[in-house]
Amino acid sequence: MPAMTDRHPVARVTQLTLGALLIVAAGIVGPLPGPGGIFLFAGGMVLVLRNSRGARVRFARAKRRWPRIGHAVDVAMRRRSALRRRARRKGPR
Repeated sequence: MPAMTDRHPVARVTQLTLGALLIVAAGIVGPLPGPGGIFLFAGGMVLVLRNSRGARVRFARAKRRWPRIGHAVDVAMRRRSALRRRARRKGPR
């Protein structure tokens, strides 16, 4: 995946806006029956975290403050940081 600064600024802003819209839509769809809001929220978070350095910093601070919830979110979103921690815990075989 290219670094955030390697992508065109218009593409970054478009993806960031789409991510924010998905997060807002998750709040609207959330009360409806079914798990639709969870998937919208996760997709929006992925787009926002990939395109906003400030969101990454806030997300990292929240993960430090609430480590169990942060770990669950990392695993659910299949973030590389969760995969690195899991590999580090297992150690060499």
